[in-house]
Amino acid sequence: MTRESTQNWVADLAWDHVGTRLARGAAAILPIGAGAKQHGLHMRMATDQFFAEYFAAALAERIDALIWPTLSYGAYPAFVAYPGSISLSDESFQRVVAEIANALLGFGAKRVLILDTGLSTLAPVEAAIRAASDPSRLRHLKVFAGPRFVKTARELQEQPYGSHADEIETSLMLAIAPELVDMSRAAASPVSPRGSTRGPLSPDDAKSPNYSPSGSFGDPTLASVEKGQKALAAILEDLMEMAA
Repeated sequence: MTRESTQNWVADLAWDHVGTRLARGAAAILPIGAGAKQHGLHMRMATDQFFAEYFAAALAERIDALIWPTLSYGAYPAFVAYPGSISLSDESFQRVVAEIANALLGFGAKRVLILDTGLSTLAPVEAAIRAASDPSRLRHLKVFAGPRFVKTARELQEQPYGSHADEIETSLMLAIAPELVDMSRAAASPVSPRGSTRGPLSPDDAKSPNYSPSGSFGDPTLASVEKGQKALAAILEDLMEMAA
């Protein structure tokens, strides 16, 4: 993601500026978003990382906050059959999140906002927060699990099911960065007549109920900029409430 402003990104600051901002009360944002996770044939492997950095930047424009580098590896076991998709174990991911959170608390951050773009990452992040040195100073910002977003997505979607590289996620990217979407390659999946079940997707096992040759879980061909704009507004409202 191209950063238009560098004043809120720790990677672009000197250490003393970071210390000064924290001492003055700036929150610390830790974005979590996969940099190597399949997102269908029509979107990039780093889609979640893009979302994490986009929403972190949007939040930092609305509150006083510093953004730490994105944690781009996490627990994403549903996608490992697709080349390039990396998943840590829940335990490894939880330990990493807890150690980073404790470091941020140690620097004097009065609030640590863990901005989480995943679904399979939600439980390990919750466990990491419980294990942190001061859980009361941590907030778990669940980008795709906030009440306004969930309600809006339910009202907008025409697909019978979905949660990954689907109608809603693709609509969001069309609203934010349409140049990162190739709609000519969008394909609905899974295609099993038995319907989908919980568990990993499969790119090549046609007998699996989660057979998805494209990698999508839902129907991205139904995506639109208008749907994305409405979903985006709902997410930003959720994030502001979670961060309060």
